[in-house]
Amino acid sequence: MLKCENFDHFLALKFPTVKRYGSEGAEAMYGFFSELFDTAPENDVKQIFVGIAHRGRLNLLAEMMQFPVVQMFRKMRGKPEFPDGVQGSGDVLSHLTSSFDHQSPEGSVHITMLPNPSHLEAVNPVVMGKARARARTLGVGDYSTDRAARTGDGVLAVLVHGDGAFTGQGIVWESISLSQVPHFRLGGTIHLVTNNQIAFTAEAHVGRSTLHCTDIAKAFQYPVIHVNGDHPEDVVKATRLALAYREKFRKDVFINMVCFRKWGHNELDDPSFTQPIMYRVIESRESVPRQYADELIHQGLLTEDDVKSEKEAHTAKMMESFRAIDSTPPVAKHLEGNWRGFAQAPPEVQKWDTGCDVQLLKYVGAASVAVPEGFTVHPHLQKTHCEARIQKLVAGEGIDWGTAEVSEYYRLTSECALAFGSLLLEGNDVRISGQDVGRATFSFRHAMLVDNNSDVTHIPLNFINDQQTGQLEIANNILSEEAILGFEFGYSLDHPRRLCVWEAQFGDFFNGAQIIIDTFLASAESEFLQLCDSREDQVPVDGENVNMRVANPTTAAQYFHLLRRQVWFPK
Repeated sequence: MLKCENFDHFLALKFPTVKRYGSEGAEAMYGFFSELFDTAPENDVKQIFVGIAHRGRLNLLAEMMQFPVVQMFRKMRGKPEFPDGVQGSGDVLSHLTSSFDHQSPEGSVHITMLPNPSHLEAVNPVVMGKARARARTLGVGDYSTDRAARTGDGVLAVLVHGDGAFTGQGIVWESISLSQVPHFRLGGTIHLVTNNQIAFTAEAHVGRSTLHCTDIAKAFQYPVIHVNGDHPEDVVKATRLALAYREKFRKDVFINMVCFRKWGHNELDDPSFTQPIMYRVIESRESVPRQYADELIHQGLLTEDDVKSEKEAHTAKMMESFRAIDSTPPVAKHLEGNWRGFAQAPPEVQKWDTGCDVQLLKYVGAASVAVPEGFTVHPHLQKTHCEARIQKLVAGEGIDWGTAEVSEYYRLTSECALAFGSLLLEGNDVRISGQDVGRATFSFRHAMLVDNNSDVTHIPLNFINDQQTGQLEIANNILSEEAILGFEFGYSLDHPRRLCVWEAQFGDFFNGAQIIIDTFLASAESEFLQLCDSREDQVPVDGENVNMRVANPTTAAQYFHLLRRQVWFPK
């Protein structure tokens, strides 16, 4: 906490006009993270994914997540963020991110902070999707073949909220609603609400209709631990309790840390215009680290010289980074891990082979309607779907869009097109989510069949043959667009050889997810550099680099190739 406070003071001195959104008043949150990072490996957690907005983000990155402070200082100075030749225009300071291995007495854990937009809470489902996907990559939890495995094994999602956004943003409710839903559940997310009792200038009585900002968690029967942010040791105890609850019950748990905000929404804003009494009280208070240091000194566990020495050593380390601003080159670390070796998309249209052997496609097509012995398909589907598909395969013509998608073929010049089944046989996973995607809104897909006598479901493409390693996940979901698309975007980030499809239920229902489209899909690499009010580099919107591919397939063949192309792109 002392280092985080000193970090804020150093930035105030060296970069007085920078909006750092510091953690002053909420420094006890670093007791939460310290305990979390050190203790999670006790429960065999190997991966932690963190979602956090602006408040205290830079402190967490610099002091606990090994983000190179000199690179942060370079950005504050206005230096190039990426090396020459790397596409992308960067983002604001409060959107920086990091990934590192943390060593604790209990073991090693890999910790990743995901990128986020300025749209508060929008990152929540993205973190959840990324965590779910990592469980698939590791083969743990719901994706394990071990009968003793539990949902949430090995992977933990951690979300940090502000009190105002937590109650005000509907995506919070949508995301929590996913917490126990098949194909979306994580075995419990740990939530920390940094409740500084104000949202910009909005106080609680105009910011919510409940007593506590965390009261919405009660609707899901999830526990809330209320703790005073002035008492760091109690915050640590709350963290231990949250971890223990999550480990035992595999459900979400919330910590409501009541604290304060030392300055305005940012350090250049004057909060006394709207909260004069509150800020007279805040100005009269000692900082949380100072209060805790005084208590330790009183107990004889620390001396004033110890505090002074710690601050001086930390300041010297930051000065070293500050002096290295001009001599340190920028680095690019976004194409690492599972994405190592992949290049960014060029501006010109590329062509590559997405075809497949016709006999393989016939084999996959037949398998797409095969059912185990004793399984009773609905009589109407047996005739119009299963038998009709086999007839089309034999005739080699009349392939419809549903057949195209699930894996059949259609001749286009000398190539054959296919999709889900062929990708599965090639070792790729396929995940399709949305409302009613197993059947499809207009009953054309039927990738998931339901036994007419028992309601047991069967996904034929997961049983093409005994050698296939790719799996098709049919993720029928709640009636949500924004949280679902965010979840699927996060899921897609984990591995390049995975086809992730989100299907809006009908018409223009995709526009319910517009925030995710604007702030994640459309601007994942490039950022808009100037807003209509002429302030530069504020939010990601658009750019010249290639972020998405817009296609309007008019034949089933084009649809086949479009789906395969999404996975089999050149390195």
